[in-house]
Amino acid sequence: MREIVIGMGSCGLAAGGQKVYQRFEELLGSGDHGASLKKTGCIGMCHAEVLVEVREEGTESVFYGNVTPEKADAIFESHVKNGKIAAEFVFDAAASGAQQKRIVLRNSGVIDPDNLDEYLARQGYKALEKALTSMTREEVVATVADAGLRGRGGAGFPTGTKWKFAAGYRDEHKYIICNADEGDPGAFMDRSVLESDPHSVLEGMAIAAYAIGADAGYIYVRAEYPEAIKHLKHAIAEATARGFLGDDIFGKGFKFNIRLKEGAGAFVCGEETALIASIEGKRGMPRVRPPFPVESGLWGHPTCINNVETLANVAWIILNGAAAFKALGTEGSKGTKVFALAGKIKNGGLVEVPMGMTLNDVIYKIGGGTTLGGPFKAVQMGGPSGGCIPASLGETPVDYEQITATGAIMGSGGMVVMDETTCMVDVARFFLSFTQNESCGKCTFCRIGTKRMLEILQRICEGKGKEEDIGLLRELGEQIKSSSLCGLGQSAPNPVLTTLRYFMDEYTAHIHDKKCPAKSCLALVEFAIDAGKCIGCGLCLSSCAVGAITGEKKKPHAIDAGKCVRCGKCMTVCNVNAIEKR
Repeated sequence: MREIVIGMGSCGLAAGGQKVYQRFEELLGSGDHGASLKKTGCIGMCHAEVLVEVREEGTESVFYGNVTPEKADAIFESHVKNGKIAAEFVFDAAASGAQQKRIVLRNSGVIDPDNLDEYLARQGYKALEKALTSMTREEVVATVADAGLRGRGGAGFPTGTKWKFAAGYRDEHKYIICNADEGDPGAFMDRSVLESDPHSVLEGMAIAAYAIGADAGYIYVRAEYPEAIKHLKHAIAEATARGFLGDDIFGKGFKFNIRLKEGAGAFVCGEETALIASIEGKRGMPRVRPPFPVESGLWGHPTCINNVETLANVAWIILNGAAAFKALGTEGSKGTKVFALAGKIKNGGLVEVPMGMTLNDVIYKIGGGTTLGGPFKAVQMGGPSGGCIPASLGETPVDYEQITATGAIMGSGGMVVMDETTCMVDVARFFLSFTQNESCGKCTFCRIGTKRMLEILQRICEGKGKEEDIGLLRELGEQIKSSSLCGLGQSAPNPVLTTLRYFMDEYTAHIHDKKCPAKSCLALVEFAIDAGKCIGCGLCLSSCAVGAITGEKKKPHAIDAGKCVRCGKCMTVCNVNAIEKR
């Protein structure tokens, strides 16, 4: 019996997965072909979506990449009906998978996220059963602590230590909160896990609740994640109906229920105290700590907050033991880390690697290198709170301490790759624009300081920068880091400070030479037509809204730099690459 599996995470749906699924459904409905159709979540290789896997007992799975409804016809005819692999559409899934170790993603792209039985068939809820029936609360906490699991949301605080603190407070109510407020540009790890394997997060929350003595949980998820929310609601209902959530789990008198809270997309609500305020119906703004949430959190009760990836590790650790987890990784960073590879990367998508793998190995061996084939210039890690690591530090291991030493942070796992076409000054401006817009406004230095820094960066990108701007950026950055209340404000200057540290030559070129080395800042470039390449087709001329292009048909055209507004439309429409930036 063959099984046709379609990747239907957000990446697959965006690429046309629903149409491909419907086409296979139609083809299977035309007769008895000895095959079944199944949906799964994110397979990880987002660059090759729509992905179709054909499974057959006793043989290796075959993956087909970039499948369209038309390709579905050919695959069905050849492979499903006649048992002959459609070689022209085969995608080599093993190439990037060989370097990975999947713990968090163990079920992603394997099971149907809406089918609890498939989760149960892969040891689902066995860890919860083990914890409730054969382990004390203290033993659960000790196992997680001994494994060396650190929070995967950014700060890297030891999970077992946080659980121990929360367990130590006595209260009639305690809460577990799953922080799924994933707001970093280029990050999609949490979304993919929730869409592909929601029960692993629910099970992790239930184990955490047992460990600290909590009776209720919340998942704070971004409202912009409709697929994740849909799968979560279904999973919670299924788990409750089957007794894995509720008032008497495994007959041990353990009560634990989970509710969803849909966030409105405020980046600052990724900060623990702001998240708690949002759940309580207040404006999401950080508060002074102490008291920390483990002492006084949601509605004044002890509250333990972990992010999606952290919780998805828990069941695996309980089942396999602390030693199996800490056998992976480095001295200070155990286990694996999930990354969202994005930007100028050939094989963008979701990957999970053992801690300690170098940035070069992640980018080249798993990501396949840059889109254009050249060397990477920098990798931005940690989102707007992170920094830009240059290619010269490509041998840096993925490790909390060593990434922090570069000036960046591990963050939640966004890894945005940049090449020589990327302007690092403009990158700093982009990320600071994001954090400035997302500032809650509570702290003067965060609210006003980031605004002043953004104005300076904007001026530099427009060719109006001054020598003293560099010192002013550094001064403002250090003041914001030392004076902001929450971690988001304290880390907001990081993208600027790291680009100043590693790419000062680009700032110098913008300020002194009035040039953008990457030819990215439009105010500092000119568009010109290469007469040797121009065929005089007139496409650029007809697309220019300001009449800056002149020329006769079948003869080289020219651009009047005085009239050109640098919109780039001419370059977009030119079919012979005759238009260039100078």
